[in-house]
Order: sequence, then structure tokens, then C-alpha cells
Amino acid sequence: MSGEIIDSKRVLGLELPTDPRWVNMAEISLEEILSDHAFCELKAATQCISLISTYSNLEKLVQEVTPVVSEEWGHFRLVLKEMDKRGLKLGKQRKDIYVNELIKFQIGGGSLKDRLLEKLITFALIEARSCERFRLLSLHISDESLKEFYHKFMVSEAGHYKMFLSLAKLYCGEEKALKRWDEYLEYEAELMTRMETRGDRMH
Repeated sequence: MSGEIIDSKRVLGLELPTDPRWVNMAEISLEEILSDHAFCELKAATQCISLISTYSNLEKLVQEVTPVVSEEWGHFRLVLKEMDKRGLKLGKQRKDIYVNELIKFQIGGGSLKDRLLEKLITFALIEARSCERFRLLSLHISDESLKEFYHKFMVSEAGHYKMFLSLAKLYCGEEKALKRWDEYLEYEAELMTRMETRGDRMH
């Protein structure tokens, strides 16, 4: 796991790696983890649509985020297809404690641009953590077809993480964006230490 820990810190910036037991727990709860993954993709698509609607005057943002809407929707369909192939059911959406706790850390009020910074940094962090977990699944899950399945998601999420962070630097200033990013990373590490490790959740 040492290489993965270094990679998560160096490439994604994450301060704390996922508990290595998570992959085994996720494999035991395969229907739940795939269902939660599907809803994560669905929510990502809707959040991107909301971002475009709110900040439609920011040309670069619209250009870069618009393709992500289609991509995340396509991911949702891919997960549904994988579940159907395995005879698994989507079920009801679960509460995402991880995302809700990140939202609590957002600074409210301020200008539209201030709120944009909070949203972009939050989205970048969610994508980074998703990327890290997809990587773990692609390396350690016993089902060979799921290894390949999650490798593709890992690559995609890495691109999204970089995009959101780049947009934060562009529109809010690099120094301000990176300062807030570091604050989120520190908070997220503390959050990971107090959250229960659950195999039925992607985060």
C-alpha cells in the first residue's frame, strides 16, 4: 500500500489514504457499493448542470463543465448496465454523509465568486477522493472485470479533479484557491478519521 499512499498524496493531494480494509468491505457489499456509485454519478451530473446555470456568464467554465455533464450521465448508465448484468437493483438513494460534511465546511455568504470557489474546491475534493477509491478497486477487487471497469472511472475522475481545481485558480486567483484547497485537505483528513469506514458507500 505504500506506493498508493505516496500516489494519493503526491498526485491527488489527499492527506489521508483510505483504510485498506475498505475494498474487501465494498466487495462483500457489491450491490450497495454499485448502487451508491450510480447515485454519485447522477448527483455529479446534476451538480454540473447547476454550476453551468448559476455561472453561465463564465465562458471557460461553461466550455469545460458542459462535457462533464454528458460524461457523468454516461457513467450513471454504465453502472446501471453493470448492475443489470449482475442482477442487482439500484434501490433508493442513500444519504451521503461525506459530501454533507464537506458542504458544512463551505463558507457561506459572500459574492457569487466567493461561493464559486467553495463549490469548485468541494467538487475537486470529491473527485479526488473518488479517484483514489476507484484506484483501490481497480487494483485490489478480486473480480477481474470490475478491475478494468473501475480503472476507467479512476482516469476520468482524475481529469475532473484537475479541471475543477484549475477553474478555481482561474476565476478566484491561484493563491486564494490553493490556500482554501489546503484548508479543505486538512479538514477532509480529520473528517476521514472520524467517519466510520463503510463498504456500502463510495465515500
